[in-house]
Amino acid sequence: MFFRSIAAKAAPTKSVLRILRTHSTMPRIEFYVLSSTVPADRLRAACQLAMKAWRHGMPVFMRASDEAQCSEVDELLWRFKAETFVPHSLHRDAPDAPVVIGLDDEPAASQGLLINLNSSLSPHVQRFSRVIEIVNQQPEQLASSRENFRTYRQQGYDPKRVEL
Repeated sequence: MFFRSIAAKAAPTKSVLRILRTHSTMPRIEFYVLSSTVPADRLRAACQLAMKAWRHGMPVFMRASDEAQCSEVDELLWRFKAETFVPHSLHRDAPDAPVVIGLDDEPAASQGLLINLNSSLSPHVQRFSRVIEIVNQQPEQLASSRENFRTYRQQGYDPKRVEL
């Protein structure tokens, strides 16, 4: 009886467990900052990151800003490294591909990498273990990235800045 009452007092409450669970599954958020203003450099960096994550066995979701950018990223993944093939597909064609290119689609795989090329936050951030936002020096890109950084912080994330 004595040990049961001590254990009951020491046991965390449901709200504490919920907080611990939430914080233990929060994705790592990073802003990769390029010194370039060239939009193609940003997409090339995204493809390199996707290739690296795929090689490490991590599912990748590349979130584009629109259908045109989806097509551009798709084409770039075919040709950016002549000696390497990165298995990828548009979400509508194969949502379970190792590297998926989409918009606000829900990812088929969880706990993978989100490479966010969109100017807004993904509605599915919690589905990923890692989120990378790629920032170049274009004024509108910098402004939307700063806003995303603030929004992540307001939502309880701890975003980090990485200079490339």
